[in-house]
Amino acid sequence: MTDQIASILKSWGEPSYRLKQVDDARRSGARDWDDVTTLPKDLRARLAEVAPLWTVTPDAMAESRDGTIKWRLRTGDGLAIESVLIKHARGRRTLCVSSQAGCALGCRFCATGAMGPGRDLTAREIADQAFLAADVAREADARLSNVVFMGMGEPLQNTAAVFDAIREMHSPDGLGISARSIAVSTAGWVPGIEEMVAFEVPVRLALSLHAADDDTRTALMPINNRWPIANVLAACRRYADRTGRRVFIEYLLLDGVNDSVADANRLASQLRDGRFHVNLIEYNATTGQYRGSSPERATRFAEALQESGLHPSFRRSRGADIAAACGQLANTPA
Repeated sequence: MTDQIASILKSWGEPSYRLKQVDDARRSGARDWDDVTTLPKDLRARLAEVAPLWTVTPDAMAESRDGTIKWRLRTGDGLAIESVLIKHARGRRTLCVSSQAGCALGCRFCATGAMGPGRDLTAREIADQAFLAADVAREADARLSNVVFMGMGEPLQNTAAVFDAIREMHSPDGLGISARSIAVSTAGWVPGIEEMVAFEVPVRLALSLHAADDDTRTALMPINNRWPIANVLAACRRYADRTGRRVFIEYLLLDGVNDSVADANRLASQLRDGRFHVNLIEYNATTGQYRGSSPERATRFAEALQESGLHPSFRRSRGADIAAACGQLANTPA
């Protein structure tokens, strides 16, 4: 339930059960106030004049050959954001949710970073992406099983809203998604990682690292000027120690940039303490200067990690044909 609607109903002297009626209607797929038939018609009309039922509304949609769905959503003030719903076996769905409209960090390989800064999304704008996705999944006899904060924006620059949205997604009165099925990905915003150490919902933490030395990482990710690799990994270790969960290291393989055997050995030397798991990621083309590693170089990189005692996994790219894959979200035409 939005705080705005709750406040309005309370100020109008409506009984407290009206809040539950609105919440239930939203979870049942109501798209606007006319669909909330448990409320009196005159109350629906009054609410429609002062507040939207949803804080984000679909503006465009595209579906990939692999079943991935990308939405362009509009906020109440007209901003465009993108969300991606990924199809898995056995009726499961993962939502890649956005936390900002744009991003100020300017990672060189990321289309969102090229957009520049935009405003933080509110907790309701973040959570509403998940509620809408859950409705769409149910219509396909599937369920929203996972949420990853890997869409537009740096979620740990917007922790108050992100944490409130997670609480609602995790709550049995919300979407009831397990903490281990929610992941927050950061480019290395250390103050936000420290806030996660104290956050009561032990979600998974993912770090977009993408290089094993500071010079390379700084060239790819300007945030490394502020918090070099050693500082970021130290913060991640504190999170792993507090939660007992390994931190996922996201590593984008870029041809001739960060994919040598020497790079793999440097990476392994920093991550061999049992607190990390490496996800190797295929590069999804944007307007940047990079190209993805060849299959041969990617295989050799992974073998070098294994020989050093790590056991990486490869993340399969989804939705690249509709610009919905990692690094591609930038309000492109759907």
